[in-house]
Amino acid sequence: MAPRKKIPTPAGLPTGKKEAKKELNPMYERRPKTFGLGQALPPKGTDLHRFVRWPKYVRLQRQRRVLRQRLKVPPAINQFTKTLDKNAAEQVLKVLMKYRPESKDAKKERLLEEAKLAEAGTVAQKKKPLVVKYGINHIAYLIEQKKAQLVVIAHDVDPIELVVWLPALCKKMDVPYCIVKGKARLGAVVHKKTATALALTAVKNEDQRELAKIIDAAREMFNEAPRPAWGGGIMGPKSEARRRAREKILAKEVAQRMAV
Repeated sequence: MAPRKKIPTPAGLPTGKKEAKKELNPMYERRPKTFGLGQALPPKGTDLHRFVRWPKYVRLQRQRRVLRQRLKVPPAINQFTKTLDKNAAEQVLKVLMKYRPESKDAKKERLLEEAKLAEAGTVAQKKKPLVVKYGINHIAYLIEQKKAQLVVIAHDVDPIELVVWLPALCKKMDVPYCIVKGKARLGAVVHKKTATALALTAVKNEDQRELAKIIDAAREMFNEAPRPAWGGGIMGPKSEARRRAREKILAKEVAQRMAV
């Protein structure tokens, strides 16, 4: 008698063999972790960035940024989003740093030396220094008198009304101007925390060529640029998805009407 052939069991059907159950120690209770607010701590390396309660000033900064994206921004305010690139801004600041006004300590030393010379009976020879001009009223006067060769405006002045009129005045008086990032960077030039705008009235002969290049770039990018456009109106991803869905439905309805 021929031996029986073993027929393989189809996949998915029980084979008849009982799987050995893993014996659990009854002394230890199985408690799987559930990760959520107020429950088990998340594993190491989890990004908790969105759960952080940020300080109020950070929240206000972010809300202001989102609002400026959502709302329509007038051209006069939107022009401050267009600034010099990093390399050009560094060149401008490099020239400005050469003509920093004297600090309080340097002024004190100069006055002491002048007092000593006056006591000795000699008159000190005074020469008008070439320094950066600051102060919004002083800069406005220099622009009106056409004495400013270059005006540098900060992009993040708050309130913006302090400088919103300055580009228009520069264009009207044909004074080259540029907008750079950071009122704190301009403030560091004149030994202040912040500065709204700075102006150069004159430079030394060795810096004339470099200043001429900066002025040409500023005129091309700002003075002779087309009128600034409206900004903002950028909606979030959810609003954009709803708008696309609405447009899709309207396009479908129009196609059905055309077919009839």
